Amino acid sequence: MSGFIEWLEKINEKNSKVRAVLRRSLAFEPGAYVEAYPYVEPFVKGEANSLRREVHYLVAGLWAMHKQESRAGESMSLGRASAIHQIASGSTSTERRFITLLDADHDQLPHRLRQMVALLKEYAIDFEALLKGLLNWNDDRKRTQNAWARDFYKHVESEPETTNTKEKIK
Repeated sequence: MSGFIEWLEKINEKNSKVRAVLRRSLAFEPGAYVEAYPYVEPFVKGEANSLRREVHYLVAGLWAMHKQESRAGESMSLGRASAIHQIASGSTSTERRFITLLDADHDQLPHRLRQMVALLKEYAIDFEALLKGLLNWNDDRKRTQNAWARDFYKHVESEPETTNTKEKIK
C-alpha cells in the first residue's frame, strides 16, 4: 500500500482547498496543472517515471471529485462498485461504460475514468487499489483489466435482481 490517499486525506484536513484544486486539475493533462503540485509532488518526489507521476496526479483528481468518503472496510473496487451500480440502476449502459474503460489506452484513460468515477459517486471506491491497478495498466497480460472484469462479473452474477442491493453492500 502506497499511503497516497492517506496522504491526501491528511493534507485535506489541514487545508480545505485541496479537493477543489485537485478537482480542477482534472481539466488538464495529468501532472500539467501547476496548482496541484504542492499536494502531489511531496509524495512522488524523486519519481523519474513520467507514467507513474501522471497516474498519481490522475488518482488525486479522481479522489478529489468523488464525493463519497470511504471508511475503513467500506470502500470497494471499481469493478464491484460498477456491478452494484448496474444492478441498482437496472441500466446496461454501466456495463458498456465499464468495458470501454477496460479497453482504454493510456490517452483515453483519464477521460474514461472521470466518467466512471462520476457515475459511481454514491459508492465508496478504494482509491489505493485504483492507484495500484492504474500503475500496472500497461501490463502485457492486462492483469488490472482482468481483475476488474472478474470483480465486476462476480458481483453482477452473484446479486439476484430482486433483492435490495443497497442492503447487501452494508
